[in-house]
Amino acid sequence: MTVIATQTTWTAERIALLKNRIAAGLSCGQIAREIGLSRNAVIGKANRLGLSRFKGTKKNAQPRVPTQHRILRALWAKPHAAFPEVPGCISKRCSFSELQVWHCRWPIGDPTSKDFGFCGNNLINGLPYCPAHARIAYRPDTRVHQPHCFAGCQ
Repeated sequence: MTVIATQTTWTAERIALLKNRIAAGLSCGQIAREIGLSRNAVIGKANRLGLSRFKGTKKNAQPRVPTQHRILRALWAKPHAAFPEVPGCISKRCSFSELQVWHCRWPIGDPTSKDFGFCGNNLINGLPYCPAHARIAYRPDTRVHQPHCFAGCQ
């Protein structure tokens, strides 16, 4: 039996080029064309070297942080009576300079007046408003999709 020596596709120069191009943000396809190898060869080598930008992610993985849409869906699912329309905003009102990251940013009053301020209640994580003001600011889609009439409808 005869062993035929094949040329090594991953030379030290190609590996250095691979690392450089991944650090520069090029896609695996772009790197493959530049190096002269297949895209799969680039992906495989990047994974074996621990250079993959997408290490450990799954295609259908659920986001760890709830999206704004999910937060609002959960908020709308709660009974409307659970949140008064104006939840004591007068007592917690804060000025722009007093506004903190955990304060509701619902504006109260006329912006040109001296007593203008913001709600100041604790906000919902992921939204800029408290639960009551989020219910006002973000409404569920209530539009009814009507078929379009193109012929003589009034």
